[in-house]
Amino acid sequence: MMNEKDNGYLLAIDNGTQSVRALIFDLQGQLVAKSQVKLVPYVSPQSGWCEQSGEYYWDKLCQACQSLWAQGIDKTRIRGMSVTTQRGTMLPLDSEGNPLHDAILWLDQRKAEPEKSLGGFWDPLFKMMGLEETINTFRSRAQPNWLYQARRELWDKTYKFTFLSGFFHHRLTGEWLDSSGSQVGYLPFDYKKHRWAKKWDWKWRALNVREDQLLPLVDPGDRIGEITAQASALTGIPEGLPVIAAAADKACEVLGSGGQHSDVGCLSFGTTATINVTMKRYVEAVRFLPPYPSAIAGSYCSEVMLYRGFWMVSWFKEQFAHIEKAKADEAGIEAEALFDELVNTVPPGSMGLMLQPYWGPGVKQPGPEAKGAVIGFGDIHTRAHLYRAILEGLAFGLKEGLEAIEKRSGCKIKELRVSGGGAQSDAAMQIAADVFGLTTVRAHTVETSGLGAAIDAAVGLGLHPDFDSAIKAMVHQGKRFEPDDEHYKMYQRLYGEVYLNIYKKLQPLYSKIRDITGYPE
Repeated sequence: MMNEKDNGYLLAIDNGTQSVRALIFDLQGQLVAKSQVKLVPYVSPQSGWCEQSGEYYWDKLCQACQSLWAQGIDKTRIRGMSVTTQRGTMLPLDSEGNPLHDAILWLDQRKAEPEKSLGGFWDPLFKMMGLEETINTFRSRAQPNWLYQARRELWDKTYKFTFLSGFFHHRLTGEWLDSSGSQVGYLPFDYKKHRWAKKWDWKWRALNVREDQLLPLVDPGDRIGEITAQASALTGIPEGLPVIAAAADKACEVLGSGGQHSDVGCLSFGTTATINVTMKRYVEAVRFLPPYPSAIAGSYCSEVMLYRGFWMVSWFKEQFAHIEKAKADEAGIEAEALFDELVNTVPPGSMGLMLQPYWGPGVKQPGPEAKGAVIGFGDIHTRAHLYRAILEGLAFGLKEGLEAIEKRSGCKIKELRVSGGGAQSDAAMQIAADVFGLTTVRAHTVETSGLGAAIDAAVGLGLHPDFDSAIKAMVHQGKRFEPDDEHYKMYQRLYGEVYLNIYKKLQPLYSKIRDITGYPE
């Protein structure tokens, strides 16, 4: 007989770039109810700027919750909740928690000008290490630096600089707290110790932010506070419901996929594609680029990112898939559901068409000069070949990331877990299995980020005694894809003999293009 504890529900709020979702999970990890509200991802007051109103995000969160209750959810069964959000989207708040400026998204391309040297031994040290451009990129991309230079009167009024998670936590509970697991972006965070950097750290010299402008941090699984009467009236969430700290959406995806051990690689087939491995120790997959905080307190997500990941599927849809879009509209389905038919008309290797998926610049690997490339075109190639080459190129890019993680950590990955919208494609899953040569497992729910947040809540509330127990109870495997040996052998040659050489051969040309055209500066 199920006891009251087993009969409980958990509420997860997942605010991504494209939508905000209110999700109800049971303690076995099954999705009980879901409400999704699509977002206008951003507005662009100037070319390259990506902003969105903080009040807009909050209103859509309230709307998602109210739509959830309209489904007849028994609120008395909800034991607690957690929030997970897109990474690196920052707001300056006044002392009442009101945004002083629109949220500046992780996609934003505006830049501040480094005003002065870092001083002390930092400048010669970074020059000796070849990190000058990396540090300057960090300083120029930091939202507080841009606000300090371009909106100084707002910077002076800023009580707290916070990512979207901290904004929501304050709106829901009235508390000025955020999770250490959500600190991915341009703030002076110590990625090794999961706390704000020590006063002597170079980040304080590089960023225009004071220690008192930062939120106190708690670990994933710790209590943030309780839902206030005001938040309850707006969202319909029961007043007094405990709010437990979770982590950023990618970290929660890894947790919701069951990636708590260092022999499991977690692929995220999302707008940004990532390969993550959870470790108990600090390992930089790319030297001097830190691992991000895990959704498991005290652990690290060693990550390599393809900035424009399965965004490329949306790009392909808009530019080349008008036939599928028309068919999908007629059938009342998403156009992406028809793309597997395109892939399956083309053999592995796309008949020699190769794609390097650097459709957005990187920081270090690839560098800020990076651009995408498609090579091997012939008169036989069609848009179907291009689409398969996109999926293969993304898999090659993620494989390169995994090899970097394995080399730096000494770990050997035995299995892949895959989440994100792109994971719903059987063709993408099979290509990943064939490129990596590993069993590739789809998560049992598409809402892995929300599930990860729910697991944090379950552990924090003592509904499961620890993360291993919670993952065992709440994470289940979906469809498994086994690699085809012949396809793997061919992909290994394409990867080793061609793909790995594309960037190093074209990098000087990318730099020339940047110098001549100014793009992407």
